[in-house]
Amino acid sequence: MNIQRLKVIILSLLMLGLCYGLHASAFADSTVDWLRAQGLSPYWIVFIISMLPIIELRGAIPIAILLFKIPWPQAVLISVIGNMVPIPFLLLMLEWFFQLISKIPIGHRFTQWLFTRTRRKGAAIERYEAIGLITFVGIPLPGTGGWTGSLAARIFGISFWRSLLFILIGVCLAAAIVTPLSLLGLVAVN
Repeated sequence: MNIQRLKVIILSLLMLGLCYGLHASAFADSTVDWLRAQGLSPYWIVFIISMLPIIELRGAIPIAILLFKIPWPQAVLISVIGNMVPIPFLLLMLEWFFQLISKIPIGHRFTQWLFTRTRRKGAAIERYEAIGLITFVGIPLPGTGGWTGSLAARIFGISFWRSLLFILIGVCLAAAIVTPLSLLGLVAVN
């Protein structure tokens, strides 16, 4: 591993620490409150919110551990499975969706803008494919995760099965980062 790559990893982890509080967003809070009002168990709430874009596993694990006091192995398992449920559907449907909306002028302009922006921002994914996609999904920063990883995988033309594998590894990496941070929060709360 070269020094430049190591610097990027260290900087990313430092940024993670600064952005960690984002799991308590108003969207996550209101979603949890609404699901609680529906009478769902904490396990189902964690499973459902881990499937949602924006929250995903990065918000589900802290909510499971800190709010619901679910043991961390169960919190991780539920969150990883929940985070992965929509991924195959996204990988299969995104291409069709982009083809559909590209048929209208505004949709065509949007997809061209999105593809250009993603290719510009996703140079690491394009250059390092596996490591790039795994890192993009795995480093729990705003705008990354399984949902955006699926989008990037389709834009860069990574095959379905490779994308699914790389995203799963990235989700597990995110869980390995978020879980200890959540456990540290649990220790500080008690």
